[in-house]
Amino acid sequence: MEPRFRTAERKDVGLILDFIRALAEYEGMIDQVVATESLLEEQMFDHGKAKAIFVMEGDKEVGFALYFCNFSTFRGRAGLYLEDLFVLPEYRGKGYGKALISKLAQMAADSGCERMEWWCLDWNEPSIEFYKALGAIPMDEWTVYRLTGDELRKFGSN
Repeated sequence: MEPRFRTAERKDVGLILDFIRALAEYEGMIDQVVATESLLEEQMFDHGKAKAIFVMEGDKEVGFALYFCNFSTFRGRAGLYLEDLFVLPEYRGKGYGKALISKLAQMAADSGCERMEWWCLDWNEPSIEFYKALGAIPMDEWTVYRLTGDELRKFGSN
């Protein structure tokens, strides 16, 4: 059976947060989740900062992907940045993760994006092997830098 997809709607903020928490639990980062339903609703649906899609088995959402647009100055085009991808453990191995990435790639290509990018934790060997099998190339020569919370506000007030 061909996977079915559903675009997240405002009424889905609780479900989106459930998937975010499940992913954070898997990654051992549940203590870092400060998102709330109201914050997700504001950022995603009032301000359009991110979008999400679900992959379905029957009438059940079994996986999700949260994404937003980025931009490549070198390429002069927008890209699609995949922030989170998660398939419920009991539904893994059925092709839902691959289907989500394929759907996002199709959406990116159809909207004129030049590339699709995401991060993966270094310890997550199953995901790394999965992404490589799809033809994704690790960007080993890049290091991610981040300003967060108090550091971001402090530096921004200089």
